[in-house]
Amino acid sequence: MFEFADRICFTKAVYYSMKQIPLYKPFKDGTGGMGKFAPETGFLDLYDDEGCCAHHLAIGRGFVETMLPKLFGGGKKSYNDWRHDLYWQVRNAGFQSSQAVDVGQVDLMMLDILAQRHGKPLHRFLGADKDWAVCYKGGGSLLLTDDELVDDMTRYVSEGYKTVKFKVGSDCGRDMERDIRRIAKVREAVGSEVGIAVDANQVFGVEDAVRFAKMAESYDLEWFEEPIHAHDMNGIRALKEMGVKQPLAFGESMRISYAYETYLEKGVDHLQPSVGRMTRMDDIIRIRDLAREKGVKFTSGGRIYLNAIFGCLYSEDEWIEYHEPISRPVGAYTLFQPEEKNGRFYCQPDLPGNPQRMDIDKLEKDGLMESREIYYPKNW
Repeated sequence: MFEFADRICFTKAVYYSMKQIPLYKPFKDGTGGMGKFAPETGFLDLYDDEGCCAHHLAIGRGFVETMLPKLFGGGKKSYNDWRHDLYWQVRNAGFQSSQAVDVGQVDLMMLDILAQRHGKPLHRFLGADKDWAVCYKGGGSLLLTDDELVDDMTRYVSEGYKTVKFKVGSDCGRDMERDIRRIAKVREAVGSEVGIAVDANQVFGVEDAVRFAKMAESYDLEWFEEPIHAHDMNGIRALKEMGVKQPLAFGESMRISYAYETYLEKGVDHLQPSVGRMTRMDDIIRIRDLAREKGVKFTSGGRIYLNAIFGCLYSEDEWIEYHEPISRPVGAYTLFQPEEKNGRFYCQPDLPGNPQRMDIDKLEKDGLMESREIYYPKNW
């Protein structure tokens, strides 16, 4: 969908390696994800031959080793040609691979460069006619006590969020009674007008997911997110056939738009791509339009600084997620955060490109910066 003829030649890259940012509280989901630190380990500045500099806040060492040689050895090409060539170079690694995601990171950085050249904020360059995105708020670690969970969810509502989400899958999915008790307490605390969604992070098998869904029926869940393995397409169909009434949400584990077509065929009610994890950035818009065509819910996840940019391209019924326990600690080390206000995020209306930057001074002050490495085409 994004078709740009502008030609780009990459001339320099600066890779910043850092220690992982500590979370304010240890975090755990049903399959044990996250722990004590945010996953980011590095970030990148990528320069073109016109002096523009794209910034990406979540780049790993593998990108430097495998992708930079391709960029510096590729000469000057149009945006379309760069994307086509890189996309097919990684085909044997598979389009779910980290290499395929790296192609999506290049795509994003090229869009940043082109927006800067045109003097527009990235969301406006991509066609947004507004500077804000509607948001729901997620969190709810399984490590929280019942009272702590209720406190967080009621705080989210007091901040203006109409839908909140938290984790289920206690004791690797074996303690459903605890999860249901927590759902009941949150529902009582926030009232009937607030949407409650739960995320199982793929912890259940089909039969257990059905059992859990039936136990939760009376609490009017907004959606039931990834109850089973994200690739178990026939399992998803079985959930629908076995009478699961809650809307089923899937998508954050997929990296390419074709998988979402299969999700719809199997009965998924809510598509959830993750901005920053796709092999092509316009797949986000393809999936949005697919959801519109089929009449299902669409939301996107990912770090809030990218998610809000793409969320400006969505309607009021298409939301972004703000996962506070992970995103807020990372956001404390960035510059130009979008403004959070009454369940919306507002992007910078007049800064060209993607304005997000890691705050190097703060990282250094807190002992989190490790190294800075400068690369030119001659390095390869």
